[in-house]
Amino acid sequence: MGAVDDLDKRSRVRIALGAAVVLLVVGLGCAVLFSSLAPTGTTALVEPTAPPVASAAGIFVHVLGEVSSPGLYELRDGDRAVDAVAAAGGFTKKADQAQLNLARFVTDGEQIVVPEIGASPATGAASSEPGKVNLNTADSAELETLPRIGPAMAERIIDWRETNGRFTSIDDLMSVSGVGDKTFEALKPLITV
Repeated sequence: MGAVDDLDKRSRVRIALGAAVVLLVVGLGCAVLFSSLAPTGTTALVEPTAPPVASAAGIFVHVLGEVSSPGLYELRDGDRAVDAVAAAGGFTKKADQAQLNLARFVTDGEQIVVPEIGASPATGAASSEPGKVNLNTADSAELETLPRIGPAMAERIIDWRETNGRFTSIDDLMSVSGVGDKTFEALKPLITV
């Protein structure tokens, strides 16, 4: 009978060890599941009570209009308009997404206005001179409202801006392929940076 008792004890020990291993695996699985479902951090709005100061790696963009959370957001240098809209919680149901070039790079101090469906296009929300087209914020459609600027020239202006950064003065427009003295003179009173 002693051999049977020893065999019975060994079987119980194996079952207990097997149960412990199963509980350990289930516990680890639950820990992994809960950690993957935990919310991650989001970009917070910059409170307007303190003036923002751009860090070396960050730029500030003001997003207004038909977005879930309009406000001032810190983005990384090299981010695009789509990143600014995402930081502001995405588009509302009323947003006219077709009026924005979401692929363009954003710049420090820029203001992006997401218009409502049916509203006229934003005319360079960051424009320093009302009524003038801002070379740094205008999309293709807005640039084409200028004399001597067709779709191809508008795209060259946008391409220059995305390659070289912001226009620092309206004279920089002369660096765009196809903009000569006559074209520049015709545009000079109608543009700003």
